[in-house]
Amino acid sequence: MKFGIRTPSLTKRIAARTSLKRYVRQSLGLKAPRGWGWLTNPKKAAYNKVYNRTSVGCLIPLTVIYMIIFLAVFAMAKI
Repeated sequence: MKFGIRTPSLTKRIAARTSLKRYVRQSLGLKAPRGWGWLTNPKKAAYNKVYNRTSVGCLIPLTVIYMIIFLAVFAMAKI
């Protein structure tokens, strides 16, 4: 189980978006509604729930920094 900041992987990100299984499910509409992971695969759903609560995305600190800069520039422009 991963704790802390997640390690980014460009290859895993691309592989997840371009898989044949994803294409078939999206085109045929064979997806379960959100929150139904407990019915389709309870073991994976339990793992993902713990993983998402104990780890942090690596891009979150960057988005916070960009938001602070944006708000500072926006505040300066109003003056």
